[in-house]
Amino acid sequence: MLLASAVFSPITYWPVLAGFLAAVAVLLALDLFVIERFTREEERTPKGVRRRFQVSLGWTVVCVAAALATAYGFQAFARSELTAHPELLELSGGRYATMTAEAATRAFFLEFLTGYIVEISLSVDNLFVFLVIFRYFALDHAKQHRVLFWGILGAVVFRAIFIGIGSALVQYQWVLIAMGLFLMITGVKLVTGQEKELEPEKSPFIRMLAGILPVSPKFHGTQFFTRLNGRVAATPLLVTLVVVETTDIAFAVDSVPAVLAISQEPFIAFGSNICAILGLRAMFFVVAEAMQKFHLLKYGLGLVLVWVGLKMTALPYLFEGHHVPILLSLCVIVGLIAGTMILSIVIPPKHAATGGDAPAEQSSETPHV
Repeated sequence: MLLASAVFSPITYWPVLAGFLAAVAVLLALDLFVIERFTREEERTPKGVRRRFQVSLGWTVVCVAAALATAYGFQAFARSELTAHPELLELSGGRYATMTAEAATRAFFLEFLTGYIVEISLSVDNLFVFLVIFRYFALDHAKQHRVLFWGILGAVVFRAIFIGIGSALVQYQWVLIAMGLFLMITGVKLVTGQEKELEPEKSPFIRMLAGILPVSPKFHGTQFFTRLNGRVAATPLLVTLVVVETTDIAFAVDSVPAVLAISQEPFIAFGSNICAILGLRAMFFVVAEAMQKFHLLKYGLGLVLVWVGLKMTALPYLFEGHHVPILLSLCVIVGLIAGTMILSIVIPPKHAATGGDAPAEQSSETPHV
């Protein structure tokens, strides 16, 4: 049965899932209708840039606080349910079956926190790619915000689908091993620098879109659709959104197995993943320039993926109960991420970043399409 090994099945505890999704909807609405107005600027003045940074930083803090509140809230919910129904642990048949209610709730909290840190770290790395996409299509701030918002909304849907499928598949040992090997290969590629260059014009999704709708050669404000020769046509902004969404799907191929390696409990895997991408839009404007200083971050992320891959394959056999302690995993992941960020500051890059790496703020109406 789907998600049969879950302690708290989303099907049985659908009100909890509905409540979480309602909170996500509220945060997204605030982002679109409130935060966006505070960060909108008609011209790139020092005062406007400073205000946008302050608001984006504040919203990032709110999103991080919301993630921590979600972790504590789920821990409290789990403690209450498991105290009232201790048989839930035994019936799950998973690694929680031998735990006490108190030990399980502590594990839930640490797993949520670890999953969130992994996903937020991978998301920061993904911002590099978004930066390249926005520069490629010459998007100004208003267009960047609109694409990021709808891109994140789509990411919530796709992550829910992937995690639901993944949670069912990882019940089979061979799937878990295959995911672990995939993560290790991806991590090695990150460390060795074997990364595929971004080529939006070669995307099959873009070609498919062009086959369905004509594409306008120019932007029309922040609209995704316009009319061209009397027909409905896609604007370059819709093309950008398609590229961002397909890129996020590619990211999910790495991030979903990574979070499922940390916890196979659907609420934890989905909740930590969604909390990480919720603050991605604001985080982009906070770290768009600063993140370029962390030139060694990709090595830390690569090693994290290798660690998580080993955690899914070989490492469990070195520990009692065939499970890597979650606190050890958390410390290793934090150490790798923090260590490479610190080294990035201490060790300057071989080639200093040029002005061409700054976020695209020009208002060109004739992007690459």
